[in-house]
Amino acid sequence: MSLVGLFKAFDAVMALREGAKRFSALSTPPEQTLQTDPAAVQEPAGQLETRLTNVVIAALKEAFDRDHARLELERAQLDEERRRAEATLGLELRRQAADRELARLRLLAGVSMAGWIFSVVMFAAGLASGSTPARAALAAGWMLLLGALGAAFTAQRRVGASMPDSARDLDTGPAGMALWLLITGLAATAVSLLL
Repeated sequence: MSLVGLFKAFDAVMALREGAKRFSALSTPPEQTLQTDPAAVQEPAGQLETRLTNVVIAALKEAFDRDHARLELERAQLDEERRRAEATLGLELRRQAADRELARLRLLAGVSMAGWIFSVVMFAAGLASGSTPARAALAAGWMLLLGALGAAFTAQRRVGASMPDSARDLDTGPAGMALWLLITGLAATAVSLLL
C-alpha cells in the first residue's frame, strides 16, 4: 500500500467523520442543541476522533511494517543475486586462468616436440660431429626434450582435472619443470653442435 493510498483512506475516514457529525446534528432538535452542555457534546465527538485517530495510526503502522518487510525481502534478494554474480565471476576467472595455462603448456609441448624433431633430423643428416661428447650431449638433449614434453602433457592433464568447476586453485604440477627441461634440452642440443 502506497502513501497516496493511505492519504486517500485518511481523507475517506475524515469525510465519514464529518458526515457523522452532520447527521447527528440534523437528528437532534434545535431546542435540544441549545439546551445541552457544550462539554457533553464535545465528549462523544472527542471519543470518535480518538478512535478514528487510533485507526489511522494503526493503518499507517501496518503500511510501514509491510513496506519494511518488502524492503528487507528486496535487500535479501539483492544480496543473493550479488553473491551469485560473484560466484559466477570467480568461476569465469578460474576458467580463463585454466585456458591461459593450457595454452602455455601446449606451447611448451609444441616447442619441445619441434626441438626434439630438429635434433633427430640434425643427427640423421650428419650435422652433429661423430665425437662421443657431441653424441652424449645430443642424447642428453633428446632425453631432456622428451622429459619436457612429458612434463607438459602431465601438467595439461592436471590442469584439465582441476578445471574451474571446483573451488580449488589450478594444480599445474610439473609445469615449471617442463620449462626448465625444455631450456636445458635445447641448450644440450646446441652444445652438441659445437662439440
